[in-house]
Amino acid sequence: MSKPNLLSQCLFVLLLAHICHVSHADVGTAARYRPPYLPTACFGSDADQFPSSNLFGAAGEGIWDNGAACGRQYLVRCISARVPRTCIPGQIIQIRIVDRALSSVSRPSRDDTTIVLSTTAFGTIANPSAPFINVEFLQV
Repeated sequence: MSKPNLLSQCLFVLLLAHICHVSHADVGTAARYRPPYLPTACFGSDADQFPSSNLFGAAGEGIWDNGAACGRQYLVRCISARVPRTCIPGQIIQIRIVDRALSSVSRPSRDDTTIVLSTTAFGTIANPSAPFINVEFLQV
């Protein structure tokens, strides 16, 4: 096989692997938190900051980015938990970051997670009694 042909085939395989990659998402953990949600680190006491779906969350330190996370949207899905069958299969939600987990008024069910989800958001993708879950998330 000639060198140009081998190089072309290698580049094709790499390109195909990149295009066919199932996910470009990150993996982390998610906890839940309950009301009260106001005030938030992002938008203060403005109640209009919350999406009507109540699918929102607080950014953990790993994604807080000195406040740049405020308003970001993420697709989130539960991928595993300590207790089997905690995740609700096939459920993917889109959340909006409205707060910083470290300073939220309501304390998370677990500290040091990537994202802390509202009760509605958490319960949409997992059994709400779980203290935390492993998630896959992607900024949109």
